Amino acid sequence: MSTTNSRIDRRFAALKAEGRAGLVAFITAGDPDHDTCLDLLKGLPGAGADLIELGMPFTDPMADGPAIQASTLRALAAGARMTRTLDLVKAFREGDADTPIILMGYYNPVYAYGVDRFLADAKTAGVDGLIVVDLPPEEDGELCLPAQAAGVNFIRLATPTTDKARLPAVLANTSGFIYYVSIAGITGAGSATSDAIAAAVAHLRSGTDLPVAVGFGITTPQGAADVARVADAAVVGSAIVRRLEANLDADGKAKPGLVPDVLGFVGQLAAGVRGARK
Repeated sequence: MSTTNSRIDRRFAALKAEGRAGLVAFITAGDPDHDTCLDLLKGLPGAGADLIELGMPFTDPMADGPAIQASTLRALAAGARMTRTLDLVKAFREGDADTPIILMGYYNPVYAYGVDRFLADAKTAGVDGLIVVDLPPEEDGELCLPAQAAGVNFIRLATPTTDKARLPAVLANTSGFIYYVSIAGITGAGSATSDAIAAAVAHLRSGTDLPVAVGFGITTPQGAADVARVADAAVVGSAIVRRLEANLDADGKAKPGLVPDVLGFVGQLAAGVRGARK
């Protein structure tokens, strides 16, 4: 199978035709519970998310800051597992055939599930891409190449420490888009300057025609707009997850109004992105 003309490719082509960047919204699968998460997932496109990253819960994350770590623990406590993550995607696809969904996380849960089985089930459910943060290019045979063969985009991370010597390896088997991590650190911890992001995006574009999405450290509509002026998409995760957390009661259960409040915040982020180049 080919990963060209995937949902991700079509969405970025549509964004380019509109003359704007996209908003990539991240939530953790099963947070704070399966049903609430599904309601959020279904509401994200209408709130203005152009692409969705769905975190695969894992007990031992390496790149995630406190907010996303906490969301993962909530999801696992509520019964999240890989089959239920794929069930969320399947249920979402019943009403939305166009919005790209990218599963993001770590290799261990995929390996435990079985790579071939995972890719077959993910493709059937309607998953478009994978971001697996702990698999470097040297391990492409583990998941990257099988994913591409199965018709699932494999999206690589580039960081402030990805120099010219390393960049070709990072880009070699990447498809869909390149995800630029704008800070050297964990999610939700600080932010990069607009000038630094612009320089990094230019550096990446010198090596690839793929769209460049920028994440880590975007917490406000203004921050999303600043990124959207220079990149092809702004990725927001921790800020959305913190908004969700603010709508939980003392027992970690969803308060009434959680879904509209979180989606309202996503709408504000989307408005920032959509107005960035006007």
